[in-house]
Amino acid sequence: MVKSEIIRLEKVWKVYKMGEIDVNALRGVNMTINQGDFVAITGSSGSGKSTMMNLVGCLDLPSKGAIYLDNRDISKLKESELAQIRGKKIGFIFQQFHLIPTLTAAENVMLPLEFQDSPTEAAMKKASEILNMVGLGDRRGHLPTQLSGGQQQRVAIARSLANNPDVVLADEPTGNLDSIAGANVIDLLETLWKKEGKTIIMVTHDLKIASHAKRIIQLKDGQILKGG
Repeated sequence: MVKSEIIRLEKVWKVYKMGEIDVNALRGVNMTINQGDFVAITGSSGSGKSTMMNLVGCLDLPSKGAIYLDNRDISKLKESELAQIRGKKIGFIFQQFHLIPTLTAAENVMLPLEFQDSPTEAAMKKASEILNMVGLGDRRGHLPTQLSGGQQQRVAIARSLANNPDVVLADEPTGNLDSIAGANVIDLLETLWKKEGKTIIMVTHDLKIASHAKRIIQLKDGQILKGG
């Protein structure tokens, strides 16, 4: 079965001004990601990994070139339109868990649903279902401080899935975890890919972590070295 293209970068440049100097974070990048891919983006510090993640996640716009999500050029959209796409189509997982400390696990997972005006009862039911899926059904009433680092990251993953996004972006998802908790998070991402059919894009500097992906894209100095 031929899988459809979900993300395409065409001759994408990202230039940052540092005083009077232009810094080319990405330089003419071409890349295609298909629905249901599990892609790892790797490279040393300063290679352009985080810049690419921000562009693919509609958190930033390119200086030149075009970025297509579901064949729609997001580089021409307004911030309000980008926010809608981020809310509905993309789930974010960060190295820092970004959980709200005064909210329970379930309440943290409910947040994206409430931002989309989902009724509270429906949001609570969905949050419970997703927490069960990530193995934290018995921790739904716990605050972040009552959870281990690995459990907090699983809550963050559950939150990223709340609106059933097409694409899950994971930025160094195991960076703050020990090896066992990190392996559990990677297992969960693999399950989302294989069983739930999610498109997973993971940024990591760790080649051992990257090896779990179906495809590895290596960046160097803002260009794709291999895998694009």
